[in-house]
Amino acid sequence: MDAFAATLHHAYRVAVEAAVEAGRVLRWHFRRGLEIHYKGEIDLVTEADLAAEQVLISRIREAFPDHQLLSEESGEILQRSPWLWVVDPLDGTTNFAHGFPVFSVSIALLHEGQRVLGVVYDVMRDELFAARRGEGAFLNGRPIRVSRTSRLEAALLVTGFPYDRQESPFDNTREFVALLKRCHGVLRVGSAALDLAAVAAGRLDGYWEFRLSPWDLAAGALLVEEAGGRVTTPAGDPLPPLGTDIVATNGCIHEELLEALAAARAGA
Repeated sequence: MDAFAATLHHAYRVAVEAAVEAGRVLRWHFRRGLEIHYKGEIDLVTEADLAAEQVLISRIREAFPDHQLLSEESGEILQRSPWLWVVDPLDGTTNFAHGFPVFSVSIALLHEGQRVLGVVYDVMRDELFAARRGEGAFLNGRPIRVSRTSRLEAALLVTGFPYDRQESPFDNTREFVALLKRCHGVLRVGSAALDLAAVAAGRLDGYWEFRLSPWDLAAGALLVEEAGGRVTTPAGDPLPPLGTDIVATNGCIHEELLEALAAARAGA
């Protein structure tokens, strides 16, 4: 086993263990929050976010002290390394704050700008999605594949909306309404990482969203690719290593979805 393969193998184990441990922390805070319902939502979420992030950072730093690390709460921990971890300790913060049990832990690892490892842990369903570049995607250890839906009109899609949608003209509502009329249905789950995991598992056929953060989609994008799907920007270009606008599908409906989004944005 060469140095790259050995590092990736070790990183896989660290990521899986860290995601599950961070998930336990989030579950504890979530259940305590439901019991102590009078506690302020902002304090609760901040406390849970930081506690889960500390788990991720400490586990990764302990195993790979020389790697770079980018996290939602702490920003970037700079090192001179071709390896970059991109983590989100709590993807689905709004759901968490409202007591809605749909949120996740997301961990990705990039090597020289290429996504090589992705782990998404659905905390309350105890579902762990994982992928390594060139080795396929898995759910709780079993291989997963994207769906075979071949027409947009038969597809079940998912999307999300930016936090500043009340002020920004780029709020995704025009695209949402247009696609709602073109497909079988459009969901809004509230966790980009879980949206992508669902596409990878064949539960959903396609996903799009704009103006995300890299930690929202880095792990999930690899899941979709390794499950046989296609991931691009809304313009159809390859998704940058730290991209923020994404379209991910089973591949069969990709071009049709890109065209529908472009037409909606143009007002057609």
